[in-house]
Amino acid sequence: MSFPNPAKAVKLVLLGEAAVGKSSLVLRFVSNDFQENKEPTIGAAFLTQKCTIGDKTIKYEIWDTAGQERFASLAPMYYRNAQAALVVYDITKPASFLKARHWVKELHEQASKDITIALVGNKYDLVEDENDGDTLRKVSVEEGQKLAEDEGLLFFETSAKTSYNVNEVFVGIGTKIPESSAPTGVQQAGNEAGRIDLTTGAASTTQQTSGCC
Repeated sequence: MSFPNPAKAVKLVLLGEAAVGKSSLVLRFVSNDFQENKEPTIGAAFLTQKCTIGDKTIKYEIWDTAGQERFASLAPMYYRNAQAALVVYDITKPASFLKARHWVKELHEQASKDITIALVGNKYDLVEDENDGDTLRKVSVEEGQKLAEDEGLLFFETSAKTSYNVNEVFVGIGTKIPESSAPTGVQQAGNEAGRIDLTTGAASTTQQTSGCC
């Protein structure tokens, strides 16, 4: 009789300027949902999601950090000991790409040495229309690819709104993370799929657990 392999816990942090769609990416991944005009994250939100890649199951423990500058000093608390990070920017806003460069530099200097980082250009849905895409896109694919190549990052362009490439980001990270960096023996999510517990406050934390992706 064979037993399924226990899920491997992977601490993952999202970093990026406000309003680039970090929370929307996580919501799409965890709940396959999208909300227009989502409220800004206050402090950070915590969510979990299990993902099966080949013969291994990863339980992502996701810290979705607030993008406002006043919360930037809290970021090290969330990316400390993280095995993975998503650095997100908006492909229609060059300033958000500059901020992404800053986060990549900070992660390389202060985060774990073997952290797996994915550079994610979000809001692809705004530029996929051939008629106006050229005018809305402000950060080229080549710019994103070059930064990723120079810094040793995974690179994706995504749309949280249409779900384009969202799962691919998390599968790509799970594929690249070294086996030794993801401890085993994590408690299974069981029947908690879809349960949402919301709390609010100055340093609020949102908890959400879902099933397999």
